Amino acid sequence: MKPCNMPFFRTIPFSKLAPVRTKHEHTLRPFNSSTNSHYICRTARHVVPSKSLVRAFFASRPYESSVQNSIEQRMPVTRFTEDEEMVRDAARQWANDVLKPVVREMDNECQTKPEIVQGLFENGFMGMEIPEEFGGSGMNFTSAILVVEELSRVDPSVSIMVDIHNTLTNNAVRFWGSDCLKNKWLPRLATDCVSSFALSEAGSGTDAFAMRTMALPSPDGSYYILNGEKLWISNSKEAGVFLVFANIDTSLKHKGITAFMVDATTEGIHVGKPERKLGLRASSTCPVVFDNVKVDVVDILGEVGLGYKYCINILNEGRIGIAAQQIGIAKGCFDIAMPYLIERKQFGTRLADFQGMEHQYAQIASEIHAAEVMTYNACRMKEIGMPFVKEASMVKLFASQVAEKAASKSIEWLGGVGFTKELLAEKFFRDCKVGSIYEGTSNIQLQTIAKRIKEEYR
Repeated sequence: MKPCNMPFFRTIPFSKLAPVRTKHEHTLRPFNSSTNSHYICRTARHVVPSKSLVRAFFASRPYESSVQNSIEQRMPVTRFTEDEEMVRDAARQWANDVLKPVVREMDNECQTKPEIVQGLFENGFMGMEIPEEFGGSGMNFTSAILVVEELSRVDPSVSIMVDIHNTLTNNAVRFWGSDCLKNKWLPRLATDCVSSFALSEAGSGTDAFAMRTMALPSPDGSYYILNGEKLWISNSKEAGVFLVFANIDTSLKHKGITAFMVDATTEGIHVGKPERKLGLRASSTCPVVFDNVKVDVVDILGEVGLGYKYCINILNEGRIGIAAQQIGIAKGCFDIAMPYLIERKQFGTRLADFQGMEHQYAQIASEIHAAEVMTYNACRMKEIGMPFVKEASMVKLFASQVAEKAASKSIEWLGGVGFTKELLAEKFFRDCKVGSIYEGTSNIQLQTIAKRIKEEYR
């Protein structure tokens, strides 16, 4: 549905404003009585449109229908389409029915069960934006984000697999992959092949483009040889394909960085032992070594030397996904803590009825809602092609802060039982911390936001 571009009321040009003394502060008087098209208000209490303007606006169509059309075209960002609601509800049901019973077991064993990964594919959660012609779900970006959020309410370790797969690898192939790469990988990415985004290295974390992994071309230019080591690579244990960023010429600095789609079965790839992490323990995070790995030139994603641009652009989308994960964590904490506060009594009063408690959970709920609005708005901006870099950084920053606060407070609200492993609150507390670290630290988000603000005021 096309948005309504005509405002309800015409803006009063500053050039037409003039100080007008009136008997009453709120009295409106026309600046030019002959045209009667602009009205001046001496206070900011009222903004009243000229009656002639209102008549002109509704002259061509009935009042009721025009208002209804405007309402339909300007829905809140927290209102979703039928398809989006269907996907959200399906993810919520699967997460509660299938995922939730094995969350603690997977956290203790530090691995995701194969049947859970298979379930993600069978339900279409791994190919959200991949077109149906390639076996995907053919949904929009908001739908993918809603899936990440709902899975995070139960297990953020699983949601990060879905987020990386959808917002990073899948979309990179859709946006910049050749027809050959699309035909080769999109059907598999939608149905049975987990992907991994291989960017970080020991010396290139926040400074991502200081990477030392090299991709040297063959004498005839038909293939490249990859050598280097990547660290902190999520999904690496389950991955069937790696989206690898390597430099073809260090003298070109970041302009030598090129992206490759590398089959995980290629000789010379060695996935190391998973890191022992504070949180997201069921998500595999491993070092990956590329030892003389041969990659055909047809496996280059996009153009040679533009890998850094692809990386920057796709990580902006990924940050919205991380925000959705953090919102899911905050909601998951609420799902555990609020029933407890309502059911448990002390001194004959429900915990939820003490004013001190009311103020606390009302504050957290307000912040969760603010993060929701920011996230869904960033989704819509991305979908219609608006610049959203600043908004993506803002929501990633803010949502990670809200998740930490909600997780910490929920443990306090639950008291002693919240400090034990009997409930999943302590797991959410551990899982949320990385939200301020990966896909751009909070300081990097602040720097990006500040840069965009300065550009706006130049």
